[in-house]
Amino acid sequence: METLQSVNPTTDAQIASYTVMPDTEVESRIQAAHQAFQHWRKVPIAERAPFMKRAADILDQKRNELARLISLEMGKLLSESEAEIAKCAWVCRHYAEQAEVFLAPERVQTDAVLSYVAYQPLGVILAVMPWNFPFWQVFRFAAPGLMAGNAGLLKHASNVTGCARAIESVFAEAGFPEGLFSHLAIPGSRVAGVIEHPLVKAVTLTGSEGAGSSVAAHAGKHIKKTVLELGGSDAYLILEDADLDMAAEVCAYSRLLNAGQSCIGAKRFIPVAAVYDDFLERFRAQMAEAILGDPFDRTADLGPLARRDLREQLHKQVQISLQKGAQCILGGTIPASPGAFYPPTILTEVAKGMPAYEEELFGPVASVIRATDENDAIRIANDSAFGLGSAVFTQDLDRGERIAAYHLEAGSSFVNTFVRSDPRLPFGGIKISGYGRELARHGILEFVNVKTVYIA
Repeated sequence: METLQSVNPTTDAQIASYTVMPDTEVESRIQAAHQAFQHWRKVPIAERAPFMKRAADILDQKRNELARLISLEMGKLLSESEAEIAKCAWVCRHYAEQAEVFLAPERVQTDAVLSYVAYQPLGVILAVMPWNFPFWQVFRFAAPGLMAGNAGLLKHASNVTGCARAIESVFAEAGFPEGLFSHLAIPGSRVAGVIEHPLVKAVTLTGSEGAGSSVAAHAGKHIKKTVLELGGSDAYLILEDADLDMAAEVCAYSRLLNAGQSCIGAKRFIPVAAVYDDFLERFRAQMAEAILGDPFDRTADLGPLARRDLREQLHKQVQISLQKGAQCILGGTIPASPGAFYPPTILTEVAKGMPAYEEELFGPVASVIRATDENDAIRIANDSAFGLGSAVFTQDLDRGERIAAYHLEAGSSFVNTFVRSDPRLPFGGIKISGYGRELARHGILEFVNVKTVYIA
């Protein structure tokens, strides 16, 4: 009997084993989602809102329990897991309060007696989600999706199946129609079959560019809408007039958040030559202070990576970069202790052709790349196949805004702080970091029928 395994990445001990759903169960859940949608689509938005607010209340009430589950299954620091659950409650309340405004019909003056744009739900939406933010990635799709009147099916990463089951329980306890949101305990090899099902109308995926390409190709074959939020290799520019102490602290925090397993985590650090040495000294000191430890230990600064195979892949990228001429000035060795731990690591002399320059490093490894000046820093930042987030550090806010708004090729550009998602702002990338947007009004409009109504 095929199973999905949940393993504690801190201790390597098995947490649970979940039986893979047979095709009959998957079909039943798709049918149930469609039936629930037929009812839910007719419920006025104002009457959907109390259900979403109850989901937020449940998340708040069960924050400790759900946070412990996250930390147990994928190794996130408990404090970070608690913050993740709180953010999920925030996004639920945001869409409960704003969906009616976001989806209000828009009247347009034409030759008609009346013409307007209406926004209507599509139906059953499949969400293929990763393990690194096992609740947040799901809720930032589900909150707008359900408030728009859609139904949701979740194919979660296998190693966080416990989180998938818990999320389904939150929506059930909140009183949403039975079957409106459910998870599918299936391996990735069976996702294509769900995509092609005639009752599944669209797909959203957060994950690697490889997974995104595969899902988009299959959805395209069946002419179904997709939204992809893929990998990132965010560049942080440190200019000669930056507050170096602040920049080093923010850069280290962003690189080590979630043990470096964040698509919008800072990954490439590009100080200009005038401050390269001073920034590197401060940055190394910040990274070196971080304490590896059990995610349930409040004194730890970062826990393990989510799986041992992920650690091996990261270490291989580091080793190849070193073989090609990069220098390791901190970390870079696998600890002998149990678990999937990897130390804070800094690579310098990083250049084109190295994994540390070309690829996403999904772990606490920082690539530091020297730039001659502002223009060269911008060139290096944009010299990437990725385009998710970016940041620039300068005490001249007009200069920072100009660079962020007009020169950096990314879906988000921040000044003097780290890149993050916010329910009030659209989130997504360009280039191989994906397409479409989540969050804000843009996110809720991704999975609706933008319908023209014309009355002569």
